[in-house]
Amino acid sequence: MIDIGLLIIRLVIGLLFVGHGAQKLFGWFGGYGLKGTGGWFDSIGMKPGVMMALLAGLAELIAGILLALGLLTPVAGLIIAATMLIAIIKVHGPNGLWATANGYEYNLTLISVAIGLALIGPGKYALDAILF
Repeated sequence: MIDIGLLIIRLVIGLLFVGHGAQKLFGWFGGYGLKGTGGWFDSIGMKPGVMMALLAGLAELIAGILLALGLLTPVAGLIIAATMLIAIIKVHGPNGLWATANGYEYNLTLISVAIGLALIGPGKYALDAILF
């Protein structure tokens, strides 16, 4: 049952990160694409905005794919944790903890899950279990 639980966690978190990356990179799922996200990044001091949006989108997309597949799980977990830490520092931190005030509650939850998976491992239903 533990391995099924790890698979569910990996798939949900991983595929959600794929979606967030696709929002930034391609404008899918209601996102703004590179130009729109880049403009917002510029507005919060992350310059050059389009380049930063590209890096953030690629980090989310690639880490999400890796996590969902259970491939290089520690690397995927660290990339996701780093991405969420930047989101806390640049956007959500000043708003306090609670998500109801646009705080960092959700980001901290994702960091916990990503680091937990990086430390525990992806379970037996993962490419890491087959390849390594």
